[in-house]
Amino acid sequence: MKKVFDSLIFKLVLAVVIGLLIGFYAPASFMNIIVTLKYILGQVIFFAVPLIIIGFIAPSIAKLKSNASKLLGYAVGFAYISSVGAATFSAIFGYMLIPKLSIQSTNEGLRQLPELIFKLDIPQIMPVMSALFLSIILGLAIAWTKADLFEKLLDQFQNIVLSLVNRIVIPLLPYFIATTFASLAYEGSITNHLPVFIKVIVIVLIGHFIWLALLYAIGGAISGKNPMEVLKHYGPAYLTAVGSMSSAATLPVALECAKKSKVLRKDILNFSVPLCSNIHLCGSVLTEVFFVMVVSQILYGKLPSVSSMVIFIILLGVFAIGAPGVPGGTVMASLGLITSVLAFNETGTALILTIFALQDSFGTACNVTGDGALTLMLTGIADKKNIKSEEESVEF
Repeated sequence: MKKVFDSLIFKLVLAVVIGLLIGFYAPASFMNIIVTLKYILGQVIFFAVPLIIIGFIAPSIAKLKSNASKLLGYAVGFAYISSVGAATFSAIFGYMLIPKLSIQSTNEGLRQLPELIFKLDIPQIMPVMSALFLSIILGLAIAWTKADLFEKLLDQFQNIVLSLVNRIVIPLLPYFIATTFASLAYEGSITNHLPVFIKVIVIVLIGHFIWLALLYAIGGAISGKNPMEVLKHYGPAYLTAVGSMSSAATLPVALECAKKSKVLRKDILNFSVPLCSNIHLCGSVLTEVFFVMVVSQILYGKLPSVSSMVIFIILLGVFAIGAPGVPGGTVMASLGLITSVLAFNETGTALILTIFALQDSFGTACNVTGDGALTLMLTGIADKKNIKSEEESVEF
């Protein structure tokens, strides 16, 4: 029972409930405190965004040269294409389905929020896009020059940032979300939209299964093998991911599931499954894209422009490869894109964080199960390129 109470999803649900109760019943004098607290928490969380980008994107790129596998390029390429494809699939159906959900903008007829008691501004150390560009060129330069010392420094910086995320950002999230929902409830903008979020989550889950079916079909076509010989073993991994909300925690189970398949090469899956568990986040990006479109419609009365979504999707694929391995890591790593490319304010970002985190376990399960399809693709590539395992290469 203690595990349930300590879980992030329980804390987020509790934060939403408490926030709604405060917003519905608190007087304006108390809301002054809530609004001020929300502003300060938002400043702390968004200050960490450039650090998260540098801490996870740069080391991920720098490490690519350290793995000598001939299939590394294919693995990263497949993971990126799958993530961008899932995001594009989500965006297309978002433009088709979201207008039919009859979502009304919350800008009209809202109660005015009280003024801040005081403002505590904590500017970011650099703009988000500067952090992204710096991460890319720094990672590439380290890989090209084989600067082992700097690679180790980046690894340590990644650990530092991960510690900040785990000890500061994630513990603050429930409070930030509670204050955000209190503000939304006080304004009156949340009452009519909770049913919409439930519908959206169901739509996203259906999207996960459609994308997984497509991935396994492509894997079967590339490898010439029956994809069901892989997919049928992935049930335990899917359920473990749903329960743990963590690809890292699911990795041992995913490896055991993959090893049961008769059509996957052991040397390929030993390389592919651990790698893809860190860089292949198709379910998470599919979810995030649909959610940002829904929140844009709710808060701003319109869907993001197609040009903005194209830029967002292309960059989101890069962010997904270097996302931190924590619950909600994909959306946390891409907060900068949400605020810069899509111009979301703090309220919009908090809504994304909340509804993403509430279903994050299913996104993780889609990611983990999709790794089996990518491993099947890599098995096919290895066979076609006549890439032999180390055991086979020493035989005479």
